Amino acid sequence: MAGPDAVLIAGPTASGKSALALKLAREYGGAVINADAMQVYRELRVLSARPDAAEEAEPPHYLYGFVSAFEPFSVGRWLVAAQEALDDARTKGLIPIVTGGTGLYFAALLNGLSPIPEIHASIRVEARQKLAELGNEAFHAALAARDPEMGARLNTGDSQRLVRAWEVIEATGQSLAEWQALKGEPVLTGDLARFVLKPNRDWLIERIGRRFHLMMEQGALDEVRSLRGIGSDLPAARALGVPSLLAHLDGRITLDQAVEQAIIQTRQYAKRQMTWFRHQMPDWNVIERSSVDEAAPVIAEMLE
Repeated sequence: MAGPDAVLIAGPTASGKSALALKLAREYGGAVINADAMQVYRELRVLSARPDAAEEAEPPHYLYGFVSAFEPFSVGRWLVAAQEALDDARTKGLIPIVTGGTGLYFAALLNGLSPIPEIHASIRVEARQKLAELGNEAFHAALAARDPEMGARLNTGDSQRLVRAWEVIEATGQSLAEWQALKGEPVLTGDLARFVLKPNRDWLIERIGRRFHLMMEQGALDEVRSLRGIGSDLPAARALGVPSLLAHLDGRITLDQAVEQAIIQTRQYAKRQMTWFRHQMPDWNVIERSSVDEAAPVIAEMLE
């Protein structure tokens, strides 16, 4: 494929990004690099709608299912892995096709990350212990007393970000907001073809529901059963469908209620994604098509 140094495809959940990237990679000699925060987990193939094993093998797919759901994972770790994937794909003469729905991953790729120092493991442990002892509300108040700006930014229920803000000010004496204001170095530069999918709203809503029911048929409940006991502060514990299905497995809600909750939460998440893309990706090419077969020719024409 002549032209861009890399292709970027963002879009809301269930919009067909993975299938579109696969199609383009097959047609133009590309490699697919995952930019979805939940598709990194090996235990979540079904619920994260990862490509199947055959698709991941050919053409080459990177950063899919390479992390355990039972360990912490951050955008910083993803960015390091993404750099390695980009280098490997180019060494093999393949065009990197980066696709996913995690806007923060794309932002880090294009703008770099703030140079926050590595936080010592002991501080991380102490921060989580403090959250467990105090509870979210009191922990949030304690953070706000030390770091008013981050205290005002964060919601009481956002355990992961509360802990992160505490870790940073504890380790460095500076607010996470101050570190975030410092500019990092972009990982991906050059001639980039950037696309964001914007499918028809009604089409997407219907597809989200249909896809989740299919996930249930494919073993989503067994997948979540294997996650019982996962720490609530880990990102995988908040993956779409996981909290609701865990609640069902714990006997707190029926299976029908769990499925309904998960579908509603997925719709809400897709709406938030679209809002983020609209505000943060104003210069990207918007593809207003509702299927891979409709979107692929439009993108192909723009790549020629």
